[in-house]
Amino acid sequence: MAYFDVASSAPLHPVARQALQASLDEGWADPARLYREGRRAVLLLDAAREAAAEAVGCRPDELVFTPSGTYAVHSGMTGALAGRRRIGRHAVVSAVEHSSVLHAAAAHEAATGGVVTEVPVDRLGAVSPDAYAGALREDTALACLQSANHEVGTEQPVAAVAEACRSRGVPLLVDAAQSLGWGPVEGAWSLLTGSAHKWGGPPGVGLLAVRKGVRFAPQGPADERESGRAPGFQNIPAIVAAVASLRAVRAEAADEAVRLRALVDRIRARVPELVPDVEVADPHRRLPHLVTFSCLYVDGEALLHELDRAEFSVSSGSSCTSSTLTPSHVLRAMGVLSEGNVRISLPLGTPEADVDRFLAVLPSVVSGVRERLGAPDAAAGSAGSAPSLVVDALGKRCPVPVIELAKVFGDVPVGGTVTVLSDDEAARLDIPAWCEMRGQEYVGERPADHGVAYVVRRLS
Repeated sequence: MAYFDVASSAPLHPVARQALQASLDEGWADPARLYREGRRAVLLLDAAREAAAEAVGCRPDELVFTPSGTYAVHSGMTGALAGRRRIGRHAVVSAVEHSSVLHAAAAHEAATGGVVTEVPVDRLGAVSPDAYAGALREDTALACLQSANHEVGTEQPVAAVAEACRSRGVPLLVDAAQSLGWGPVEGAWSLLTGSAHKWGGPPGVGLLAVRKGVRFAPQGPADERESGRAPGFQNIPAIVAAVASLRAVRAEAADEAVRLRALVDRIRARVPELVPDVEVADPHRRLPHLVTFSCLYVDGEALLHELDRAEFSVSSGSSCTSSTLTPSHVLRAMGVLSEGNVRISLPLGTPEADVDRFLAVLPSVVSGVRERLGAPDAAAGSAGSAPSLVVDALGKRCPVPVIELAKVFGDVPVGGTVTVLSDDEAARLDIPAWCEMRGQEYVGERPADHGVAYVVRRLS
């Protein structure tokens, strides 16, 4: 089985396994106690904190370990917002932040009456530093920006945004979960979070760094451990293993980045050649191991199941694979095709043969899914006679509304329109994306009975 989903969770690194087993014998005691076993435990914890701080680029007394990366994000955001409540209740986030950031921002609005501004991104998933700076206000208490996106791999301009925040006196929290294994985050950030299972450490370990001078008020009942920012007994063996794996992957990062980037570039180039009607996300600055693409006329869930049967573990941001039946907020913010989405994130040491086998299998898998859905073989090119047509796709889920549009599009002449009636949230993203890919005009949308009417004009 080829595992291509380290952006979700990386396999336990061999060094982490060794460190975990070794520290189970020495790190089980309470590090707050003065007897021999406690002293051994605190020595392990202190050494891990110093090593983690060196990797992050902060002081040891600025870093605490948390029960997860999500906890680190929530603790960092609530603590910074509470510490600066006299400044105001305004927060700034990008539209493509991890759900942990967006959920914390929504809770800030609901619980405290705060206001959150979402900075949009371009079709490559990147924020504009100028646009981000323009969202800052006099009452901005906190700004948040991921170092790299978890779905498309886009590296954000953290250094430029951090400078804009610094000049306005606004602390910047950076979610570095996806990038920390590849290297430290550049720029004058104020708070930083990470998650060990993203770089091959054990799950259940996160880290939160808060620079000295940042106003921070931990929320919840007070606790003496981890500077009051992460209550509860520390899992020292897991922490030791997490830091050991971080150091190990950092040692491999430079060489593996070159090798994996070459494999990912092969996927980026070959997929559109092998599979028709595919949109590949191609950020200019991106993580070396991650690529995402979307296939027209494909059910994302069916595609993932077929790839799993072919012994490939991949992820997807399609609404068809989501319990909410809505497309990924990242793809939605980028305005790109969501149906048939596949995210590939290669682990360290991925054999070249696995990538070649994936490229060999993918065309037949996509073709099979499309055939079962009755998708058209090619874009319509005939000269139709009906000036306008209406397609009723109410009650049908992605990718059926787009398939029905493609089937009848050739029945209208150049200048004619097709109106698609749909109550599927994904249609709001996928129909304009279909027009972009096909060089046709997306006229717009209007309310309709039981759904929305999406209007497309034929240009060629």
